[in-house]
Amino acid sequence: MGKSKRNSGPKQGSARKELEEQRKAEREALAAAPVRPFEGLAFECDLIALREFVASATAPLPVTDTSRSFTLASVLPGAVAALVRDSSGDAEAFVALQVQVQSNDLSLDVGTSIDWAKTAEPGQSLKAGTADGPRLIDVVDGSAPLDITVHKDFGWWIPEGTTPDDDVAATIEQANSAILPSARITADGVSAAYWVDAGDKAHLRWVRPEDEDALMHALARLQSAGHLDLGEGSRFAGSFRTHGLLVPVFDLDPELHPDEWATGTQELGRRLDEALADTTPMTTDERRARDGLRSRQVTLR
Repeated sequence: MGKSKRNSGPKQGSARKELEEQRKAEREALAAAPVRPFEGLAFECDLIALREFVASATAPLPVTDTSRSFTLASVLPGAVAALVRDSSGDAEAFVALQVQVQSNDLSLDVGTSIDWAKTAEPGQSLKAGTADGPRLIDVVDGSAPLDITVHKDFGWWIPEGTTPDDDVAATIEQANSAILPSARITADGVSAAYWVDAGDKAHLRWVRPEDEDALMHALARLQSAGHLDLGEGSRFAGSFRTHGLLVPVFDLDPELHPDEWATGTQELGRRLDEALADTTPMTTDERRARDGLRSRQVTLR
């Protein structure tokens, strides 16, 4: 007769028990993570874009309680969390959103990196924040949008007037080779909309600040009416959810310059605002469109 499997759970100290405890801790940490880590900041949507899909971008960061200038970056050399370099005799601090090591609270990670960079010496870098410092919203003036520059390469990694050594030059060349041409769409009423040339087609990804369900309903109303596009040469491709917000994605004609999509993006924004303000019950076609849109939705994190 085989041995009974009753009470045959993982033994204390066994590898199986350790694995289960690790998974439990990971689930608890994930459950405790803020759904929208950058909520409350005027530039929440742009932070998400720079964190998730913009390759090379920088913006002056309005850090409070410091005389040192800060620059927010999509990514820094070596994917470090922060670094300080000498700029004409003054210390200049950089903090990144795309890093090697992160916790479940990105706001805490960036806030901790800023706190470290306030006093670090030029030449020092921080691989990862300790995640026990302030949150981002507590150390910046988050009342106004950021002045974001999307770069064509990573040349800004090297201070002006400095010649990189061979290893650094090779690293930059490798990073540059992986960049897809990108641009931030600039138009009245449009923010956090980014164009990227993927080769055979271009895309527009637009991080939206609205409640996910409300935005999905608005997208469905436009889809049902045949108005969910940026004009001729564009097609709604789907959406993904990240950091508590929804990001609609459109396929675009790659032959057109990103500036040529500004008007279409602006007009879509106006139609979305009207659909968001529509409180009438959804029609059968609109509900069917909503279900179809949800079936094409992906969650990144």
